[in-house]
Amino acid sequence: MTRIDQEGGAMSQNRQTVETYLEGFRKNDHAQILSCLTDDIEWTVYGAFHLTGKQAYDEAIDGPAFVEPPQLEIVRMVEQDDVVMAELTGSVLRPDGTTMRMSMAEVFVMRDGLIAERRAWVIELKENDYR
Repeated sequence: MTRIDQEGGAMSQNRQTVETYLEGFRKNDHAQILSCLTDDIEWTVYGAFHLTGKQAYDEAIDGPAFVEPPQLEIVRMVEQDDVVMAELTGSVLRPDGTTMRMSMAEVFVMRDGLIAERRAWVIELKENDYR
């Protein structure tokens, strides 16, 4: 089934993979998330961590700082060659009952329709939509 992007055109395989990946994160569906990754996946969240491999990735999906899957909204997604970039906003419940709101920039480096590298910049928003 071909998915349609916001502009009404057919979505590329790479963008479909990223969409499927993000939906897996929204549901905390490890199998769905891992199905979108290469075996040698690299994941970097700048200022926080860097890991390599599906096993390490799987173990990091349920980080100790959050109680449930994040709510993620795509602001925009662009693609060039084997790179998909996404601007996201989101929120997630913390163990103390507070909600963390965030703005994110994500770079997905693709190989054969799968995510081979994910680079993320996550900014916590404490005051408004930009601070």
